[in-house]
Amino acid sequence: MAGSAAVLEDGSALSRLERALYRLEQVFGVISGLAVLALMLLAVFSVGGRHFFNAPLPGYVDWIQLAMPLIAFLGISYAQRDGGHIRMDILIGRLHGRPLWAAEFLTTLATLLLIALLIWGSWAHFGRSFDWDAPNWSRDSTIDIGLPIWPAKIIVPIAFGVMAARLVLQLWGYVRALVHGGDRPIGVPLMKSAAELAAEEAEHVSGLDR
Repeated sequence: MAGSAAVLEDGSALSRLERALYRLEQVFGVISGLAVLALMLLAVFSVGGRHFFNAPLPGYVDWIQLAMPLIAFLGISYAQRDGGHIRMDILIGRLHGRPLWAAEFLTTLATLLLIALLIWGSWAHFGRSFDWDAPNWSRDSTIDIGLPIWPAKIIVPIAFGVMAARLVLQLWGYVRALVHGGDRPIGVPLMKSAAELAAEEAEHVSGLDR
């Protein structure tokens, strides 16, 4: 699908860091997509085994439990970069120039503070699960086949850490926009109009038809 926002680039340090982080976010997005595919294949295998051989996949729910953080959290920074998260634009959509960048800076800063708290809490949650001296380095495990849970728990602070890095870069971009003015700053998502989105969707669909 067409993206909902554009991110402009140049040769600045901000833009170089933004592109480097974007490559990491793309890798995380691919891993998240592969996790979805793996769960689909596991579902087919489990249902097929139950139907034809009366032997469903052992620990199917356990594998789902471990894969959920991959699906739910690894893509959040990628979506933030492209402006894909749900937004309330009733007020901000009426702003332009420095007032818009000031509002975006404040909301991004609030998001960064929330993410920092989530990193702290999720890391503590991981710490309660991980133990070097325990079997499989884990104090807890899944109910059915006893898979260690700490690998799933550590994914959450890692994903939130990448999200925090993305928010810091966006704050940098909004500060630059406040200093220099203009309507097209570097390194931040620029929301597209309905007409631009429609034109991009039409171009995308027409490309699939070729």
